[in-house]
Amino acid sequence: MIYKIIIFILIVLNIFLIFILNKKKIKNYFHKPKIKKIDITEAHEIFKLKEISKNLKGPKNDVIIKSFSISDSNNIVGMTSDKEAWIIASLSKISKNIFEFGTCSGKTTFIMALNANKDAKITSITLDPKDVIELSKKEQDNKVSFRNIKNESIYNKFLFSGESVEEKIKVIFQNSLNFDHKNFLGKMDLIFIDGGHTYSVVKNDSEKSFEMLNSNGIILWHDYVPGKRSAQDVVKYIHEISTEKKLYSIRGTSLVYYKNE
Repeated sequence: MIYKIIIFILIVLNIFLIFILNKKKIKNYFHKPKIKKIDITEAHEIFKLKEISKNLKGPKNDVIIKSFSISDSNNIVGMTSDKEAWIIASLSKISKNIFEFGTCSGKTTFIMALNANKDAKITSITLDPKDVIELSKKEQDNKVSFRNIKNESIYNKFLFSGESVEEKIKVIFQNSLNFDHKNFLGKMDLIFIDGGHTYSVVKNDSEKSFEMLNSNGIILWHDYVPGKRSAQDVVKYIHEISTEKKLYSIRGTSLVYYKNE
C-alpha cells in the first residue's frame, strides 16, 4: 500500500513538474490568438527589406531610427519592447499628426518625437496623478487592469520634459473617457493606444481613434497578449472588432496593427 502511495505521489510530482516547465506552451494552447499574425515586413512597405547580397537582406533607410533604452533601476512599468519602439518610431517618421492614448513615463512619446519630422504634431493624453482618486471601475472592467491604471498614472513630468523635441508634443491631462475628440476627426496619421487596459477604456479609446484616423492612417494597440490577466480586456475588445476590422498581430511583439483603407 505504501509503495502504491509513493508511486502515485511521484506521478503527481512529475505531472506538476512537466506543467511548470511547459506552463507557457500550455497557456498559449488554451489562449490562441484569433487574429492573423504577420511579420512586420507584411504590414507596411517601409519595413520591406533591401537585398544586400544573395543571402543577406537589411533595413531600408526608412526604418533607421533614433532610440534609447531605460535601465531597469529606473523602475518604469509597462514600457514597449525595443522592437515595438522601433516599429512605432519608424511609422512616426512618415506621420505628421500623431495621437497617443496613455503617456505613462513618456518613453514612447519621446521616441516618436525623436523620429518624427520637425513639423510633426504629437498629442498624448494621460491622467493627472491628482485625478486618480476620482476613478471608478465599470462592471465589465478587469480588476487587475483597473489597479494598473492607478499604479501607472503617477507622472506629471516625462522623459521628454525639457528636451528640444518637447516642442512637438502636447500633453492633455484628462481621463480619455471624458475626452472630446471632435477637433481631431479624420486628421491622424498614426494613433498608438496604450492607455488604461480596462474594457471600458480600451473600447472608448479605440472607437474615438477610428473616427480620428485619416483615410490612410494607422492604429497600433499595445499589450495584445492572450492569456495575460492584465491584458484580457484588450484581447477581448480586439477579438470583438476583428470580425469587422482588418487587424493583424505583429509577430515578435504585443502590437496589433490596423490601416485605414
